[in-house]
Amino acid sequence: MAISSSAFPKALVLAGVLLAGCAGEGNESLFTTGSLNSTPTATAPEPKVDPVCVTLVSRIDGLRKEGIADKIEKAAIKKYKLTTTDLAKADQLTKASAELQLRCTTITPASAQPTVAPVQKTTLRAADPLMSQPQ
Repeated sequence: MAISSSAFPKALVLAGVLLAGCAGEGNESLFTTGSLNSTPTATAPEPKVDPVCVTLVSRIDGLRKEGIADKIEKAAIKKYKLTTTDLAKADQLTKASAELQLRCTTITPASAQPTVAPVQKTTLRAADPLMSQPQ
């Protein structure tokens, strides 16, 4: 059973028209889909950035680009001896990182988190009424 030569192009055109209906760009045409929204959605406003945070990030990036972090790592494994200038910059990097974490992140450091009161230890004999009876 052979397909006629004129039936194939007609089927191709029909499939193209049906698929084009799904690609409607929110217009009110005959073909629409439920996944397309005709009303634009409101985007969330961008969070405001604290200028102090931007300054801290740029200071940290500058110190890292100078290679201070790499020098600290090498000094930790005794492959580099830090100079006084390197120590001062390492101190700046540490302080800037700590200040950035305190001011600009939502995660609180471990020292600022409330501590849990220690659980009072009891012996098994005192806690269990059956064990506390004299034998």
